[in-house]
This record gives sequence, structure tokens and C-alpha cells, in this order.
Amino acid sequence: MAGSGRRRPRRGGPGRGATAETSQPTGRAAYQDTRAWLLRTHGHVCAYCGLDFPARSLTLDHVTPRRGQSAYDRRDNLVLACTRCNTAKSDKSFLAWVLGARTRATHLYRYGQHLSEGILEVLRPMVDEDVVIPSKPKPKPKKRPPKQKFAPHPDDGTSPYLD
Repeated sequence: MAGSGRRRPRRGGPGRGATAETSQPTGRAAYQDTRAWLLRTHGHVCAYCGLDFPARSLTLDHVTPRRGQSAYDRRDNLVLACTRCNTAKSDKSFLAWVLGARTRATHLYRYGQHLSEGILEVLRPMVDEDVVIPSKPKPKPKKRPPKQKFAPHPDDGTSPYLD
């Protein structure tokens, strides 16, 4: 293989071997799936300012900045953010960002319950105990077909039991 110009795939590396429920592949389709999942789970809300926005204007933000490392592309490090917050946060660490305004910590804790336990541990002391964590929307019950009644007897409709 020497001189062929091909590289062998790298073994190990960040994020490999460790499995987590929230770990997802990092391709474009995975980002779209994560974005759709966050919209379903938390609604059209920026995780930093807590304001509602049209879904198309919300972006995915890496809570812990990625800085070229794909290990941080997991679901437990991504939140929905409005363009203003995402731009202002830029590559700042999430701790520096939330210390800039206590409300950011509160909103991130409220809309980031899917984040890694390490991030949540840092946020807990910064938020009031009475912060309401939105519950997952309950799925609408499926309509069941009406119960079938016994069909009339194919004969003349009389029954020997009516006497």
C-alpha cells in the first residue's frame, strides 16, 4: 500500500468506543435528525434566551465548542439557538457564556435536560430550585375503531331465546 496514496482508517479517536444514548453519527442527515428531535422535544425555543422563534430561524449550537473535534457533535452537546445568541456565543466556552447572564444558565438548564451530565452538574448551582423543566409533550391517543357489535342472525331475526 505504500505509495498508493490511500490512507488506512484511523482507529480509536475521540468519541469512539464510548456509547451513550445521546450519541449520534455526525453527518448532515444526523444533524437534521438531531434538529428535528430538539424541535419535537423542546419546541421552537432558543436554549439560551428562552424566546420562541420560527423553526427555520433556529440553528444548532455546540454547547461545548467544537473547535474542529467531531467528538463534540453528539446530541448531548447540541441545542437549538437563535441566530443572535449563536453568533454572540461564538466559540466561547459555555461556562463563560452562561456566567455573562444568569438567565442563560436557567434557559440552558430548562431546555438542555438532554445535555451531558457534566454540563448539567455545572448548571445546577446556577439556577433556582423552582425552575420548571418542560415535560415531554404527551402523544395524542390514537383513535380506535368503534367496537363491533354482534351482527344480526342471518335468518329471519327471531331467536329461540326470546320466548
